[in-house]
Amino acid sequence: MGDIVDFRRPKAPKKHKGNTLCRRGFHKWAVINKPFDVKQGRLVTSYRCERCGKEKNESV
Repeated sequence: MGDIVDFRRPKAPKKHKGNTLCRRGFHKWAVINKPFDVKQGRLVTSYRCERCGKEKNESV
């Protein structure tokens, strides 16, 4: 009963904070794990963007 609900629309800079860089291809990649792929015989590095959550894999 004591919760205050804010019905105002969020401002544009707050709504899109950090998202515009990712849309233009400037992701902030962070390493998740480095498993060894047995079929390829290579080390596979998994990355996740800290801002938008997109993932990619890269084999070395």
